Amino acid sequence: MVFLVNFGRVVFAPLLEPLAADFGVTVGSLGVVASAAWVGSALPRVPTGWLLTKTTRARVVAGAGGVLFTAALLTAFAPTIPLLTVGAFLMGLASGAYFIAANPLVSELFPSMVGRMLGIHGMASQLAAAGAAVIVTVILFVGDWQLTFLVVAVAAALATAGFVVAARQATLPDAGTQDRDLLGATRAQWHIVATGIVVVGTVGFVWNGLFNFYPTYMRVKGLEPATADLMLSVLFGAGVPAFLVTARLADRIPNVPLLLGVVVAFATSLLLLTVTTGLWPLVAVTALVGYVIHAMFPAADTYLLASLPDHHRASAYTAYSAVAMLVQAGGSAVVGWLADSGVAFDALFGVAGGALVVVFLCLVGLHATDRLPAGRVPT
Repeated sequence: MVFLVNFGRVVFAPLLEPLAADFGVTVGSLGVVASAAWVGSALPRVPTGWLLTKTTRARVVAGAGGVLFTAALLTAFAPTIPLLTVGAFLMGLASGAYFIAANPLVSELFPSMVGRMLGIHGMASQLAAAGAAVIVTVILFVGDWQLTFLVVAVAAALATAGFVVAARQATLPDAGTQDRDLLGATRAQWHIVATGIVVVGTVGFVWNGLFNFYPTYMRVKGLEPATADLMLSVLFGAGVPAFLVTARLADRIPNVPLLLGVVVAFATSLLLLTVTTGLWPLVAVTALVGYVIHAMFPAADTYLLASLPDHHRASAYTAYSAVAMLVQAGGSAVVGWLADSGVAFDALFGVAGGALVVVFLCLVGLHATDRLPAGRVPT
């Protein structure tokens, strides 16, 4: 299921060009559609966190699958951009509910190897992102963009049914049964929650604006359209090993230095991308950017989920995830608006990379003065 819910969030990036052609609008103007999926992923996280204080993780995961099925059908038959935006929002909504329920469930199923299992779960999610451009290309070869969402709808129905059967046959953990106070947990763990928001929110904002316009950016850098589209697969494909490697590191080394390293590495790779030209240099730097940014997600999730106590885990994680996702959701809309206003992609992402360096220096200063929560320090 994690493959499908993440595919629903990222599928709009390789579809922006055909959608723009079909609806007769600019690619930049569709940035709001891509952003809607991420806003949809952010907004249900607090309500889902509250719901988890009333019901089980498994029921919420199954409900998310049902929402994804309905949203994919609506998107497939959307006749206008506003309805397409609504469909994107609902597909994002399914992913937001899923991750809030599934990530704590994974960490509670495997408490002695949180990083490793979150890495495997994240890798499955990343395979969807890595394969999105290729999958869309194949579907567009035999049909149109509507067929993409019909395929998602059918797959979501089958996956949800399979999960329900598996959950009924499994013995699920009860580690979160005392987590019944969403606001109380957030207040008690606010230092860790705030740290996660700053790191993932700022880096994610830049990343959201980058990957949704990556094929267009590669065209601007002189690549052929088909090659530019495949670069999105390189960008996401590099994240598959990043999940596994970083997840193992997160179980072995202090989490905060790992997070700080990811922030500065992403900023550096982004600045390098803005001055890179030529096919093979762009392939190499794209792989570097993709690897580094996807290292952030298992590092951040391990930092939070392994550090938070059982009686606060899901609620505090909900608060972090909701705010961080809402911050990063606007990246596509902002980048699209600036690009349509005439700002060059190289200049835009150069400024973004410089801003992330400032964020990194501030975090280092806080860490050096012991004002940054240490999180879990493996022994």
